[in-house]
Amino acid sequence: MPTGQIEWTRNVGGEVVPAVTLGAGEVFAELILLLDQPYPTSGRALTDVQLYKLVPDDFWKMLELCPGVMRRILKIAVERSQIHETVTQQQAKLISLGTLSAGLAHELNNPAAAVRSNVQNLETALQTLPSLALRLHQQPFTAAQIAFLDDLYQRATTAAIESSSLDPIAQSEAEDAIADWLADREIANPWQLAPMLVMAELDAARLDEVAAQISPDCLECVLTWLETTLTSIKLLEEIQLGSTRISELITAMKNYSYLDRSPLQQIDIHEGIENTLIILKHKLKYGVSVTKEYAANLPQISAYAPQLNQVWTNLIDNAIDATNGKGQLWIRTALEDECILVEIADDGAGIPGDVRSRIFDQFFTTKEVGKGTGLGLDIARRIVGQHQGKISFTSEPGNTRFQVRLPIK
Repeated sequence: MPTGQIEWTRNVGGEVVPAVTLGAGEVFAELILLLDQPYPTSGRALTDVQLYKLVPDDFWKMLELCPGVMRRILKIAVERSQIHETVTQQQAKLISLGTLSAGLAHELNNPAAAVRSNVQNLETALQTLPSLALRLHQQPFTAAQIAFLDDLYQRATTAAIESSSLDPIAQSEAEDAIADWLADREIANPWQLAPMLVMAELDAARLDEVAAQISPDCLECVLTWLETTLTSIKLLEEIQLGSTRISELITAMKNYSYLDRSPLQQIDIHEGIENTLIILKHKLKYGVSVTKEYAANLPQISAYAPQLNQVWTNLIDNAIDATNGKGQLWIRTALEDECILVEIADDGAGIPGDVRSRIFDQFFTTKEVGKGTGLGLDIARRIVGQHQGKISFTSEPGNTRFQVRLPIK
């Protein structure tokens, strides 16, 4: 190219990604001539450009007559191929990261929203409790009444923490009965108090015992105090559950990416698969059943953990898509001679026979436009090869199995 500048880009997963910018004195399209097939790049002029065109016959004759030019062209072709490959892999990682980030954000949103809501409700309850406690403190309770209230509190707290959910009809009937009992005694907000009292296993008979011990003008304050206290305890329990779930997700993501560990390390295959399943839970929970058959005492292997996790992600994600998000997945591990076998199977429609020979080709996908990049299986093949392993598959309707074999040593 005598003068000017040209920018070359690649289309990776629907995204146009810059690959290289060429200036005066550079050559291009050498890969197309050397490979004798189209190359997935596009070029556009950034400035006015003057080009010198070589037809294929003249190109090959030039390489034959000029060994120095041939060596230079081959070097350029290798460098360009490496550049394009790096761009493709980086974009594939970004696509994978975007998918995982969206899934993780989805999974984090539910417990985070629950924690936020429960904190607000707990704040309201804690603002109410001091005034209720002061009102109770002003009552002339006898020692026997105080002992009764302490026992009531202990029993109700234990019951509320250990209670199991009733079926909706039984729960509704129990709440109606308690609300009617409260309304008959002109206690305010009976429908608000009833659910927690039912959870504390306070039925009408038990409430009659409370009414027999407490004066009518203090009964509402006692029951409101009890309900608010139990509500606070349950809210704290739910906040703990939500925060634990958030911590588990963050730990899983950290282990998935091995952020604080060296790239090559001794790893547990099962741990990587489990972390992958946690990351992909947002795609599993709408109707995919996972059966795991893990071999006992599977040895650890030396591997690049984040890369292997990307293999499990691609294979499991493809299996989920193959079942349309509502099917059966099987994950099996076994020890075969000097290799670890990981098998991921699904009961989807299977891979059509006419495309099976191309399934590991770069950019080849059987998914709808916008849903597949054609990078997943190609990258999985490369990563498994990097570990001196092998990946293969068998497929028929209702039974598609991808098998990864990784050497122990």
